Amino acid sequence: MTVPNLVLNDGNYIPALGFGTYKIRGDHGMQQILSAIRDGYRALDTSTNYDNEGIVGEAIRRSGIPRGEFFVTSKLPGKYHHYEDALLSIQESLRRMGLDYFDLFLIHWPLPKRGLYHEAWQALVTAQKMGLVRSIGVSNFEPEHLDKIIADTQVIPAVNQIELHPYWTQEKMLAENKKRGIITEAWSPLGRASASLKEPLIQDLAKKYNKNAGQIILRWHYERGIIPIPKASSLIHQRLNLDIFDFALMPNEIAAITALNKPDGRINDQDPNEYEEFE
Repeated sequence: MTVPNLVLNDGNYIPALGFGTYKIRGDHGMQQILSAIRDGYRALDTSTNYDNEGIVGEAIRRSGIPRGEFFVTSKLPGKYHHYEDALLSIQESLRRMGLDYFDLFLIHWPLPKRGLYHEAWQALVTAQKMGLVRSIGVSNFEPEHLDKIIADTQVIPAVNQIELHPYWTQEKMLAENKKRGIITEAWSPLGRASASLKEPLIQDLAKKYNKNAGQIILRWHYERGIIPIPKASSLIHQRLNLDIFDFALMPNEIAAITALNKPDGRINDQDPNEYEEFE
């Protein structure tokens, strides 16, 4: 299946749907990633904190597909927010993966209580100039965090990856990202074990379009200009998650799904202004 590309603000292209690797580890996990690649995924999303960069890189090598056809993302953990630590961490991540460059590298969390995310961003700007990273971005950043790093460097993140699903629709952050020319990626785009998959509205739309509930939600993301990064261990779900580009939701249906938003819809109440990232 062919996944469309979107254009980032730096002129690079990014697939409109990616494959998340959170909690996918070990040799069995490597086989799951390899099967996803064989099904057509080219955008692979990992992180130093996922402890699986090595198997993602190994799956890329074993696939036999040229490196240039992949879009590989990893993320910087909070313990490496100091400038020099961040630069070294990026290089170490590349060595673990056996790659010469990342297509996208993100600061995983801003951790504003530590107050070092501006140093981390300076390091990503340097890494991009060094050719270690093609596009740079952030994850879980709020508007004030974005404005600080942009003011410090005059470099606008290409991507802001945030929690986003039908119970946490992030209308404000979507608008803030768009205003700055930043593409939004969604982590946990279906919600982790979310009841949203069982919502009558989504079930009805699944019947109407002859799709499953997950496909309806992923298409909802796509229609809103969001890049979803679903994780799927089963081969069937991997394939179904890719199969969302042959239909379109109506504007009123998109609005109805967005209206499912809940004030307490975050999965683990991870407020970016308060959250202290695991080490």
